Amino acid sequence: MAFRHPDGDYAITTMYSVPDDAWYLELDLVAENRNLVIAIVPDEDPGRKPTVCFNPHGGHVDLPYEVMTWFMHQVDEEVRTSRAWMRLRPDLVEIIHRLRQEHMGAIDDDTFRQVLPEVRATVPEADLPAVLEAAFGRRPDGTTMDQPRAPDL
Repeated sequence: MAFRHPDGDYAITTMYSVPDDAWYLELDLVAENRNLVIAIVPDEDPGRKPTVCFNPHGGHVDLPYEVMTWFMHQVDEEVRTSRAWMRLRPDLVEIIHRLRQEHMGAIDDDTFRQVLPEVRATVPEADLPAVLEAAFGRRPDGTTMDQPRAPDL
């Protein structure tokens, strides 16, 4: 996915690297089809930290301040959304990390119904929504975060 800076000269391309378990955000100079900066945001391993790298072969470029702050804001948003669960209590981070590794971050309805009792047995009820959202992108009722909530009966 790519989107342009309002001035149109720069764009950010976002992609996920499965082997790296990380999001890559690339800042490009559009007219020259030239990569300037890459941010790497790991989202599976709480021990890995986000990094920003400048293209060592790109040569000198005068990068406008507003473009760099725009890029860093996008990187900050990616860190916030893909790593927010890592700011939970350490015991919950450990559970979420294990579930994400075990189920590769995705789970079908049948498997979710089988796993839910195990998660309920190890996670306090108040923490259950945060754990299920971070591990599977689901609510305790089984709906995904992009689906409307199931009605309360």
